[in-house]
Amino acid sequence: MIQEILVGVTVLAAVGYLVKKFFFKKNSSNSCGSGSCGCG
Repeated sequence: MIQEILVGVTVLAAVGYLVKKFFFKKNSSNSCGSGSCGCG
């Protein structure tokens, strides 16, 4: 019972994180070279 609740909470947290990461981007510019994003 407790394991099922913990698994459900973990899945919801993961889905919420992914939705936040991919659908609610604050910076939508794709120019990675100008800035401190660390990938250029």
